Amino acid sequence: MYPIVLQLHSAFRWLVLGSLLWAIGQAYIGYTQNKAFLPSHNRLRHWTATIAHIQLLLGFTLYGHSPIVKYFWRESSSPLSLESLFFPVIHLGLMLVAIVIITIGSAKAKRQTTDTQKFKTIFVWFLLGLCIILLAVPWPFSPFSPLSARPLFR
Repeated sequence: MYPIVLQLHSAFRWLVLGSLLWAIGQAYIGYTQNKAFLPSHNRLRHWTATIAHIQLLLGFTLYGHSPIVKYFWRESSSPLSLESLFFPVIHLGLMLVAIVIITIGSAKAKRQTTDTQKFKTIFVWFLLGLCIILLAVPWPFSPFSPLSARPLFR
């Protein structure tokens, strides 16, 4: 089960990044060009947050089965390095914060009264969530290498 969920989690990151970039781009255009907030924009807001939540659930599943995380908790008395902290603490913590920010932004945007406020709220909150996600993804060029660096595609 672990390899399948790992591949799903790795592939799903591209959906998360793509939907965030699309939503942020649409929000920027809508805000700067004073466009109407259409039902398609609302669906994009909703599905972007939903995709992020699905990714979080995949991540939680991985966390419970990851040999790296299990090793960390078993050997927690040994000296800690940045590499050994990446998945059990840094990645998990930053991703939780990012998903909370995206969720708050989605909920706030839904409750805004003007189209401009909706676009601005999505733009600011989703962009902040995206920045945190980009910091927390184990990219191949990650400074936490070699333990945390992962291929772009599995």
